[in-house]
Amino acid sequence: MYQLKAADWRPQHFKWEVVDRVATVTLDRPDRKNPLTFESYAELRDTFHKLQYAEDVRAVVITGAGGNFCSGGDVHEIIGPLTKMNMAGLLAFTRMTGNLIKEMRTCPQPLIAAVDGISVGAGAIIPMACDLRYGTPAAKTGFLFVRVGLAGCDMGACTILPRIIGQGRASELLYTGRTMSAEEGLAWGYFNEIVPSGEVLAKAQAMARSLAEGPAFAHSITKKCLHQEWNMSIDQALEVEAEAQAICMQTKDFERAYLAFVDKQKPRFAGD
Repeated sequence: MYQLKAADWRPQHFKWEVVDRVATVTLDRPDRKNPLTFESYAELRDTFHKLQYAEDVRAVVITGAGGNFCSGGDVHEIIGPLTKMNMAGLLAFTRMTGNLIKEMRTCPQPLIAAVDGISVGAGAIIPMACDLRYGTPAAKTGFLFVRVGLAGCDMGACTILPRIIGQGRASELLYTGRTMSAEEGLAWGYFNEIVPSGEVLAKAQAMARSLAEGPAFAHSITKKCLHQEWNMSIDQALEVEAEAQAICMQTKDFERAYLAFVDKQKPRFAGD
């Protein structure tokens, strides 16, 4: 089986660390609120694609440096050049950014966003595409594409955001481009929890370690079903979950859990 050692990866456009089977991605241009470039988009896309082969990563945390998450596409390095591109170039770019979200949703590991400060444009889309989101009181989330004359339907926003916060609330944010406060994000189910700024990364990493200690194969099946069942009827979903659970019942982790229960012990999962 083809495997990669993710701890050995050396991305050029963001910080990358693997500790205790948890990978941490840190967007690291704090002087400009961690904007994205063509190169960082592509490297993030390729990194999430490779995670399906990473034997040493069972959960991923995504955060930003310097008290902000991400200010979206860099005005000078992305927005300016886009105004001069032809349609072929523009479509290649928008498909690339969409492919980043596709790779995030289809990589087997749970993804957890630790969001502080500014999280706008594509910098709001990335947490949106994660499985769990922890924010701080200072978190300001904005899907502000309309403010620059673009549609709100960017990088999956019109399909993912309504499923998290509801159609009406998502419609308001996408039509107006206004900022969602941390309090609204928590009340609407966007954030799983609000914690102090100095604690949000530790909170996300603690959850990631907890998931990494669990049944990794089963977690990957849960993520796959959560993603794929958006487009299924109830009958189809029931059959998919019946097959998925039967497969999980053949894993050694399932047997380990049973034996631990019999012995009145906490199960120690190995991921197989």
